[in-house]
Amino acid sequence: MFGLQPLHHVALSVSDMTSADWFYGEVLGLEKLPRPPFDFPGAWYRLGDRTLHLIVHPATTHTLRGTRVIDPRDAHLALRVASYEDTLARLKSFGLEVLELPDNLTPWAQLYVTDPAGNVVEFNVERGDLTR
Repeated sequence: MFGLQPLHHVALSVSDMTSADWFYGEVLGLEKLPRPPFDFPGAWYRLGDRTLHLIVHPATTHTLRGTRVIDPRDAHLALRVASYEDTLARLKSFGLEVLELPDNLTPWAQLYVTDPAGNVVEFNVERGDLTR
């Protein structure tokens, strides 16, 4: 084996850093980290013991989805949460459209949203931890 290690970071393209900061910093509550002085805008956030890198990239069809339609089959960032209900309430309190999939073929209940650039973000919890 060539020594594959656990996931290091995830990088997402965004089209506007102000709205991305609102979503990842305010809505999700991620801690912003120092970032090297690249020659393009972006931000780094703590994501558990890993990092999320946001890269501002002009909106093009080959880098951004070009839609805010929530499609769970599209490439997405999946984040484990402690509470389905609390996460749903938080997302809705910020006025976000949420696709709720508490019952599906996976062993976990899922919520899906898109960030302001259209990146799909899934929040999931083991179905046994779901209270209704």
